[in-house]
Amino acid sequence: MLKSTKTLIAIGLAALAMVSVPAPALADDPIQRSEAEDKAAFEADRATILAMAGDYKVTFDMQESTAWMDGYEPLERKVSGGYESVRVVEDTGTMIALQHLLVVGPPDKPYVVKHWRQDWEYEPAQVLTYSGGNTWELTDVPEPLRAGRWSQTVYQVDDSPRYAGWGQWQTTNGVKRWRSNWTARPLARRDAVRNPVYDHYVGINRHQMTPNGWIHWQDNTKMMPDEGRPGEHKPVVQEYVLNTYERSDDYNVAAADAYWEATQGYWAAIRGKWDEIAAENDGLRIEQEPNVGTSIAGDLLKLADAIRKGEKESSKATQEALALIAEATAKSGG
Repeated sequence: MLKSTKTLIAIGLAALAMVSVPAPALADDPIQRSEAEDKAAFEADRATILAMAGDYKVTFDMQESTAWMDGYEPLERKVSGGYESVRVVEDTGTMIALQHLLVVGPPDKPYVVKHWRQDWEYEPAQVLTYSGGNTWELTDVPEPLRAGRWSQTVYQVDDSPRYAGWGQWQTTNGVKRWRSNWTARPLARRDAVRNPVYDHYVGINRHQMTPNGWIHWQDNTKMMPDEGRPGEHKPVVQEYVLNTYERSDDYNVAAADAYWEATQGYWAAIRGKWDEIAAENDGLRIEQEPNVGTSIAGDLLKLADAIRKGEKESSKATQEALALIAEATAKSGG
């Protein structure tokens, strides 16, 4: 009886081995697709990225969880929210720029805050990555891993860089999502103002579509310098961030569009200036301040407000802004 059972098991295992089950593609493997499949995937990816534009109620859910350093007490969970209008500000086919505009205050007296921007580029050769301190560097994407992938570069409120990563849009278990490689980024305001022991994050970003919008899910490890190993860092605590975008027009959407209509030329010039400096220097350096991001972010936002209010001509404000960027980056060393 025992021998018969073993024989049946062996036969069953052999039959399973003959079934053709494709191995799952690893996130960092080269993508193998036909030309037709590539074209279809490219168009589907573009449609997904463009679908992130719209008007949203947003929930920001941040939770420190596991302490990796002895004696560190994770912070309490923090949940906040607001309303954001996301607009396509550039679309060349292989590059899509999405600008987030945060709308706060009562509907009859709204205030618009230019929020973050995300640029998506198809099969990029380089991305502008954070390398610590006040420095960002143009970094090569490994050549075998460019085909079929998109980079996402995230910019701060003044259009200076924040972080960048690259990855593939995939549909798994019926859910379409993009997952980045490991990316470094400077501290967010919520942490920078606390003067914490850690000085940057290393994390993975996921963007996933939902029936009524999309989510941005961050898996962050907060890092600090390792005194025992010069130039190295060690983990302090794990953080999970879930930003949920649910379609909604239950706020003053017109205020966001009016702000962008008045200031879009100004911000386009600023985007171009940051790009120019990064290209000339293979990256850039700019001093950071905990409350606002870069040392000049407050001034650049005030100039935009002056344009919106009709207090300053766009061309004049643009000249002042470009001079501020040139001076601040030169002072920081590039």
